[in-house]
This record gives sequence, structure tokens and C-alpha cells, in this order.
Amino acid sequence: MKADPGYFGPKSMMWKVNKEITVLFGGARALLMHAAHPLIAAGARQTSFYQRDPWKRLIRTLSLQNSVTFGTKEEADESALRINKLHEVIKGKDEVTGGNYDALDHEQLLWVHACLQISSIYFYEKTVKKLTEKQKNQYHKENMKAAELVLVDKNLTPKTHNELRDWVIQKSREKDYILLTDVGRDVKEIIAGGPVPIHIKPIWPFIAFTAFNSLPEEFKEIYGIKNTKYKKLLVNFNLSLLKIIRPFLPPFFRLIAPARWAQQRIKRNPGLKFKDKSKL
Repeated sequence: MKADPGYFGPKSMMWKVNKEITVLFGGARALLMHAAHPLIAAGARQTSFYQRDPWKRLIRTLSLQNSVTFGTKEEADESALRINKLHEVIKGKDEVTGGNYDALDHEQLLWVHACLQISSIYFYEKTVKKLTEKQKNQYHKENMKAAELVLVDKNLTPKTHNELRDWVIQKSREKDYILLTDVGRDVKEIIAGGPVPIHIKPIWPFIAFTAFNSLPEEFKEIYGIKNTKYKKLLVNFNLSLLKIIRPFLPPFFRLIAPARWAQQRIKRNPGLKFKDKSKL
């Protein structure tokens, strides 16, 4: 294994945030947000990912994030190239809205990127600790490198994390910008308890519950998720409990496998030096 630290290195905000297992919960939340966008849903309908293999889109998204964050530069580039090649053929006319979908369209690419970023930060702050505005903006800046690898236009992207979050909310409030389509209903059913891989079945009800009930209000309305004080209390209690017990968990239960493998790779070359960006 090469000692190449990749594009970021172990002291970056990308490593700091993305290494946490609980941040993966954001993947389910982001998938619901992706599927609420009718043009993103149209691309998924064309490839039939949700019907053939309901986990393929989620795993593909998370795998790209992990490869770019924790892989070598070569691994990150290869992962991004595979995604870009796939996106080249995903385009057409949406049968629901009549609009054009294109997996290489900047705004559609940005939507996918933004929903995953804000969901990752949300779960990090809820289950690990609060981040300063500088730390969130450093994560945003670093994550733009990952976005550029999959052809998101940096010059057309909000400059801070909060601006990116606000862009998603603003867009979701525009008339018919988000809609519940057949793909959205499929994803809702999958997250709610569809064919879950056996190794995550024990914790999936918790992940699904937090994914649905941590959605921004505009998305809850689309999916018919009712707000109650009990649900809010239960979500906050469970996430707070995770935050309390997390420091006492061994790395196997706290850090995702790609992060642990990457740390082992780096240890093989102790001469590598990194600038600690996470404390900016």
C-alpha cells in the first residue's frame, strides 16, 4: 500500500469529519434529499438503480466520498473518472416535469454535492461536537476539491458552508423544485425498511428514523413526515446519547473502515508531514 496521503491528509477537516461512522447516517438523509429533486430522480429512473439494486446509488455516493477523502490521489482520480464516465450517458427529458435532466449539469451536480455535505456536517455536529464557522468553511473549501473532481464548477458554487446550506433551502422553497415522484416514493420505501443488507439490519431502524426526522421542513412536507414533539425529543435524545458514548468506543466502532485503512497506510511512512487544517 502506498503512503500517499491523497488530496487531504489526516489533519484535514475532510478526514476529521468523514472518518466518523455516525456521519454515514447523513448518507441516508442525503439520498432522500437527492430523490426529492425531480431531475435527479429522472436520472435515477433512466439507469433503474433503485429498482435493480436499491443500495447502489447510496453505496456509490459514499464510496466516492471515501475514495476521494481517504484514498491515494490515484484512487481518488480513478473513482471520479468512473463516475464522470457514467454521468456522460445520463441525460434526457424528464417524463414528470418535462424539464431536461443531465447528470453533468452544474446545478444538478451541485445539488447532489450540497445535500451530502450539509447532511455530513449536520450529523457530525449532532454526534461528535460542534464546529466553528472557520472549521465548517475549511471543510467546504476542501470538499470543493472533491466536487471539482466530479466536474462541479467551483466558480458557480457558494463560497461558504452556510451559503451552500442556504442555497439548498432556498431552492427547495421554489415552486415544484422538489417533488415526490415515483423514484422519491421508492427511496422513501427503501429507507423506511426495504431490502436492507444483513450486516446493518440491527441499526437500520435508528438510521432511518433519524434520516427522515432530521430532514429540513420542506423535505418532510414532500415525504409526508409529520412533526411531533415526541419525535423531536427522541431524535435529539438518541443523537445526544451517541455523542456521549462515542469517546469511549474503540476505533472499530467509531471510525469507518476506509479511514482506519488510510491511517495504517500513512503510518507506513512516518516521515510524511501534514499541515493541521482542522484547527483553523
